[in-house]
Amino acid sequence: MTIAAASRKFLHTALASAVVTLSLSASLPSLAGTPADSNSAAGLPELQPQPQQGIIEQLIARYYAANYHFNAPSLDDGLSEAFYNRFLEVLDPSRVYFTAEDVSDFDKYRLELDDALKDGRTEPAYEIYGAFRNKVLARIEKIDALLQTRPDFTVEESFTFDRSNVEWAATEKELDDYWRKRIKNEAIGLLMSNKSWEEAADTLSTRYDNFRRRVMQVNSEDVFDLFINAYATMLDPHTTYFSPRDSEEFRIRMSLSYEGIGASLQADGEYVKIVRLLPGGSAEKSGKLDPDDRITAVGQDDGELVDVVGWRLDDVVDLIRGPKDSVVRLQVLPAGRAPGGDETVIQLTRSEIQLEEQAAQAETITIPRSGGEASIGVIEIPTFYQDTRARDMGLDDYRSTTRDVRKLIEQLSEDGVDGLIIDLRNNGGGLLNEATDLTGLFIDRGPVVQIKNTLGSLEIQEDLDAGVAWDGPLVVLVNRFSASSSEIFAGAIQDYGRGLVVGSTTYGKGTVQTLFPLNRHQMEINTQADLGQLKMTLGKFYRVTGSSTQHRGVVPDITLPSPIDPEDFGESAQPTALPWDEIPAADGIQEVRVPALDLLPEVRQRIAERQSEDAVFQAYVSDIEAQRALRAQQTVSLNLKERRLERDQREAAALERLNARRAARGLDAVDSLEDAAEEDREYDVIRHEAARIMADYLAELMPPHRTESLASARP
Repeated sequence: MTIAAASRKFLHTALASAVVTLSLSASLPSLAGTPADSNSAAGLPELQPQPQQGIIEQLIARYYAANYHFNAPSLDDGLSEAFYNRFLEVLDPSRVYFTAEDVSDFDKYRLELDDALKDGRTEPAYEIYGAFRNKVLARIEKIDALLQTRPDFTVEESFTFDRSNVEWAATEKELDDYWRKRIKNEAIGLLMSNKSWEEAADTLSTRYDNFRRRVMQVNSEDVFDLFINAYATMLDPHTTYFSPRDSEEFRIRMSLSYEGIGASLQADGEYVKIVRLLPGGSAEKSGKLDPDDRITAVGQDDGELVDVVGWRLDDVVDLIRGPKDSVVRLQVLPAGRAPGGDETVIQLTRSEIQLEEQAAQAETITIPRSGGEASIGVIEIPTFYQDTRARDMGLDDYRSTTRDVRKLIEQLSEDGVDGLIIDLRNNGGGLLNEATDLTGLFIDRGPVVQIKNTLGSLEIQEDLDAGVAWDGPLVVLVNRFSASSSEIFAGAIQDYGRGLVVGSTTYGKGTVQTLFPLNRHQMEINTQADLGQLKMTLGKFYRVTGSSTQHRGVVPDITLPSPIDPEDFGESAQPTALPWDEIPAADGIQEVRVPALDLLPEVRQRIAERQSEDAVFQAYVSDIEAQRALRAQQTVSLNLKERRLERDQREAAALERLNARRAARGLDAVDSLEDAAEEDREYDVIRHEAARIMADYLAELMPPHRTESLASARP
């Protein structure tokens, strides 16, 4: 069977049975890796096409050629040129390594990448990336030379750091001048933190040496991932290829669990160090590991210890991670001990680790109001997750967003909260069915989201379960980074009039992705290679009103100021984003009698009056205005005296705003920003403002002059 025929056969079952995801970001945090030749004595790995990569390339090209993608353009010279430009942008987005002459050497591929994809040829990726790697390493050598001499910080010159619209440099000399100013600017930043020139130069030398090491560790799989995803994101921002390791990371992210020792790791020069011990993991329970300890060797059970100094982070993690109840041995250089000092060997038994920081969490906020206090429950949902593996195994206690939120609602109800806030800020999405199920906790029954797929058919996902988990006053808190499943939930709550949506306009991702496990083609194309997965846009979702959230997002009922500029972030800022459109409204929408939207004018008036006199909120607004003014600045002085003066004026104004905010909260003034940094970070202005908005809503819902009670206003 041909690849194209196998792909067509698979599509129809995939549309019905594949895991549907609606996550904002195509990138995943790297928790695992594959051993690479980057650890060889030669230093630089040999970059060359791998046998399975051509197969993967052909599979992906044929999927699009068969019009499986919701809006795939023809794979022709026009797309080839866009793909070519995109790959260069991925490698050198600020155009600070390649010159125009360098780029001209690759022009032979400008109209050839479409044919390369169809034929399964990946050589262009390696030639272009190889040239890029050489330019980066050569540039770091020049930076090393720059750091040998102290710049003149009294010269009146400036550095323009915004290079979003620059052309490729005409000459290497032009780039040399840019980098001279860039290094000088970075040095000024360190000098203003009370470092000497020698200390600043040493810090910068270490910084770029670490960058050199990361570049030298890039392997053939990394290059292919960059190349094929440059193509995938040309079709839309959320279509992406997952390598075998990224496929596993995706599963972990959606299930909130993995098997290992329970430690967060981070690269630190040539070492991998422990950043945090996860509660309940064997690393924490052993009592033998601490943050900043460095791992120098890893062994399996009673096997030989393998030295991992200088290894890639994901390679080390891959050695440490393993099946539950298996044993791993770590050779550790304790924190603060110099290299070459006494190292200890620790034996740990791997266990199942729950990533609780990504699970739904609850807290209660008390807000003063006329006649007493309002107790407001807040449930924060970082992502829409479900342990699909445990569910498919038939386990009754599998984790999911909806199950966890239901339990939290029960706890908050027992505590007697007056209102509930669902905090979806920075929630980039997740599993579609969880958004539908979560909506069902707040509406009796009815349609939640409409989905139109590549084949043109329309599916309506509904809440079919009668009854609700919470029928009281509800606020949904969102921001620009609330996307996908977050937008489905917020839009449904708004469309049903079930609660108030508060915050800033959401991201605007209204597309649906499906996972295609490419390993399903192994038999048809006679390979045993692990081919990874393709996450492809196969549809768009629409609110029950028929309006898409694509591009436009969900517009809050009550808008709060935000430091995030929608022109810079969001679907509308993505050049390959699909357009907005609409379809007919869904049938069966039952209006909810909790009068959220009916009371909106009165609530808005009450909020405006309160905010105008709220010193905490007004100080926050001033902070946002200052941040916007700073972001609008595209050029900075390279005169150290001027920069220090600008910094001092900026910090004095920030300290004045901070103390105004602290005074409004009944706190003492501080002498510096650092004195209150941790305390200030812990106070979430927007969350507390959302709680005050809930109190304003409650005041309008149940004022003394109203005869009806909250209970009579509920369904």
